[in-house]
Amino acid sequence: MTSARNRELLALVPASLLLTAGFAAVFIERDDVLSNVSLTYGALFLGLCLAAHVVLRFTLPYADPYLFPLFAVLACFGLVMIYRIDDELAREQAQWFVIGLALFAATIILLRDYRVLERYRYTVAAVGIGLLLLPRLPGIGQQVNGAYLGVKLGPLTFQPAEFAKIAIIVFLASYLRDTRQLLVIGARRFAGITIPPLKHFGPLLAVWGAAMVMLFFIQDLGSSLMFYGGFLAVLYVATNRFSFVAIGLALFGAGSWALYHARPTITHRVDAWLHPFGALYDVPGGSYQIAQSVFAQADGGLFGRGFGQAVLKVGDAPLLPAAQTDLIYSVIVNELGLIGACAVLCTYLLAVERGFKIATLARDSFSKLLATGLTAVFALQVFVIVGGVTRVIPLTGVTLPFISYGGSSILANFVLLALLLLISDRARREAIEPR
Repeated sequence: MTSARNRELLALVPASLLLTAGFAAVFIERDDVLSNVSLTYGALFLGLCLAAHVVLRFTLPYADPYLFPLFAVLACFGLVMIYRIDDELAREQAQWFVIGLALFAATIILLRDYRVLERYRYTVAAVGIGLLLLPRLPGIGQQVNGAYLGVKLGPLTFQPAEFAKIAIIVFLASYLRDTRQLLVIGARRFAGITIPPLKHFGPLLAVWGAAMVMLFFIQDLGSSLMFYGGFLAVLYVATNRFSFVAIGLALFGAGSWALYHARPTITHRVDAWLHPFGALYDVPGGSYQIAQSVFAQADGGLFGRGFGQAVLKVGDAPLLPAAQTDLIYSVIVNELGLIGACAVLCTYLLAVERGFKIATLARDSFSKLLATGLTAVFALQVFVIVGGVTRVIPLTGVTLPFISYGGSSILANFVLLALLLLISDRARREAIEPR
């Protein structure tokens, strides 16, 4: 549909203008000079987005016209914020953005019939579990703050859990497509609770449980929350049984209580969440990172201190640790205030709304479940990191999609976006074209 692609093309222009204005503000704040380099950066960003748009125009003419521009807005905002924090990191992020666009286009071109993934559900699940295991392999695994998150292969470092989340969601969507009716029909009531049949629920629990064990093994709390939430979301859409979700939440509560007492890493995270200023009151906990995050957001107020005005260092010591990754949302609130932060969150909400709309438009069960799972995982990733820095939940080590610094996150989320657009194109095509 030409009109849909035209709307997408027009929506890319504000994204490039936002990037141009952002870099202009950085240059003015640093050197008090308005440089034409900002125009160059804006033109390059628009050119890259136009290249991706051309791919979509010729391969997925019916795809959702707003999803890619929304992701582009998030990406351009992230590039500006990271450049404001560290020039070198911003250049690396820009390189990952280009590679991500190439991977985005390759996924669309090579995986036109995404439903072929159904045939290889167990292979995909095995790959996902294998990716989760990589950070614990000696010689290549990396430990950060008690969690095994990264894999280092020569000069290249990446976080395999970012890609594993997509593989596990593909498996869940494929398996539940075939067994969802059996789960509902074979369910039995016990003590007022509907329990699914173990015969068909067992393999699902086995693969999901293996993923959870691996996440427990590498102590990646943020990814654990995303996997669990994505699992419950897909399960609920597939069966329409809230009792299954209630059982899952009860198990989550019991497991969380057990892990809190069994794993020192989790104990410290929870204590830091409950008592971030614990060192001042002689109680367990205390977290310099969370305390500074709260102070920075409070200092921003409603309208913020102004772009580029956040104090990130005192001398060579970081005042706001991990400003480019975990606490980048705190930098946003400090400089742009609550209004700027709400604008960012509204952009995420719009992207999530488009993802769930794609799921409602999809006609076949696999497409519907896959779109639901991918969108739920994306939304939960935003919730986990924003909830952590605002003290809604314990802080965990995940990235704010397309805004935080991190190549693995950029690449994985571009693949996620490509899959959503593939589903969207098929759903909208079937709704418009007669059979």
